Amino acid sequence: KIIKMARQNNIPVIFFNREPVKEDLKQWDKLYYVGCNAEQSGKMQGQIAAKYIKKNKKVDKNYDGKIQYVLLEGEAGHQDAISRTDCSVKTIIGKGIKLEKLSYQFADWNRGQAENKTNQLIEQYGDKIEMIISNNDEMALGALEAYKKSKYHKKQWPIIFGIDGLDDALEAIKTGKMQGTVYNDKEDQAMELAKLSVEIVSGKDTNRKHLKEGRYYVSEYCRVDSSNVD
Repeated sequence: KIIKMARQNNIPVIFFNREPVKEDLKQWDKLYYVGCNAEQSGKMQGQIAAKYIKKNKKVDKNYDGKIQYVLLEGEAGHQDAISRTDCSVKTIIGKGIKLEKLSYQFADWNRGQAENKTNQLIEQYGDKIEMIISNNDEMALGALEAYKKSKYHKKQWPIIFGIDGLDDALEAIKTGKMQGTVYNDKEDQAMELAKLSVEIVSGKDTNRKHLKEGRYYVSEYCRVDSSNVD
């Protein structure tokens, strides 16, 4: 609907953060996308988790050779949520780690909702949860909040991984309450949005000619754990 209206009025559109499907973006040559590759963030999250599990045998609290985990997903049918979840889990398994999924919950990218959902999971599974994989830091921090208020000692908490690199998440990694995140370079994307907007208005194409397929700007994610969090 947005594309149709914009095209009728000859108004260029820059989508960002939530990627439209390729078929939509290909409808017209004045449509652009600035963002990251969701698959890359999931893959990196999986790499951090796998590295941590291999280094820390105590993650497997019940010594059954498998990591019991839960997923906190952004929202049903959201392309980024699907990609992040799928790539994260596949990457961990690909590193030779056996996983057992206890549950997955949709928490709408929201800290409060994630806290509530995690409270329910704690009631249901007790200290059986060994890892929480979250589609973003907000939900990871919600899960962390639930554990802070729970009866469980920090040693019994699961390892928690998010995506985005929010300040609160970085602080949680510094203090050992979260184990990793994937930094989403928002400054880089904001800069590209600004450059692209100015170029489109002024009719220049200095940056535009370097866009992938003439319309995509893909910013690089970065792995974050205790070794590089500063």
